[in-house]
Amino acid sequence: MNQNEADTPPPAISIRSYGTDGHAHAHGFVQLVLPLAGSLDIELEGRGARLDRSQAAYVPAGTRHAQESRQPNRFLVVDLPAAQTVESLAARRFVTVTPAAAHLIDYMAASLAGGAPARKTALWTPLLLDALAEAPPRPVSRLAGLLAAMGTEPTFGWTVADMAARARLSTSRLHAVFREELGTTPHAWLAERRLEQVLRWLATTDLPIAEIALRAGFSDQSALTRAVRKACGMTPAAYRRRAAGA
Repeated sequence: MNQNEADTPPPAISIRSYGTDGHAHAHGFVQLVLPLAGSLDIELEGRGARLDRSQAAYVPAGTRHAQESRQPNRFLVVDLPAAQTVESLAARRFVTVTPAAAHLIDYMAASLAGGAPARKTALWTPLLLDALAEAPPRPVSRLAGLLAAMGTEPTFGWTVADMAARARLSTSRLHAVFREELGTTPHAWLAERRLEQVLRWLATTDLPIAEIALRAGFSDQSALTRAVRKACGMTPAAYRRRAAGA
């Protein structure tokens, strides 16, 4: 997806990969973003989620959205006329991928990759929509308020006690819920959000790297450099040059 997408006729179906350069945009057609491999962070008008093999996104026509991923990924993307809106999916936005839906997604992707015309592959779309619509809604996360606060202020000096208090959980239960819902720890999740903020600062500001390290809560510039190199395979300076197109 890109900024010109709204100005061009939508393809019926395609396989796409996403990077860190997703711009917020909207288009006049419905879009299904269906996971094949890897994960993708997406935001639909202030509601965010991570798409992976267990969760897909239904983007109603006219909905402003942005996405990014820092790992290899592949998604099956189906674009439908706004007239084909499925109200139950439009209300949920983020949809559980049931086994039946996963089989259809994989089959459609394999068919498209094997050379089948997109229009023929898209004939399976009604079955896919039915499978997605039948999926039970995901339960509201017990961490929703905490994740929203941490995502908004990732560089705040969050402690486990702060996190537990915000989530109204004991510290031991906080760790257990993070494992159950996100498969990670509170500190690891926060570290990812802080690194995302670091990358945004590197790409969009002229702040000295040492100052970015301080603002993001790293012990020093060397610690920041190690984290960026581990995540992106390059130094902060190299990431800034690439973001600037240099």
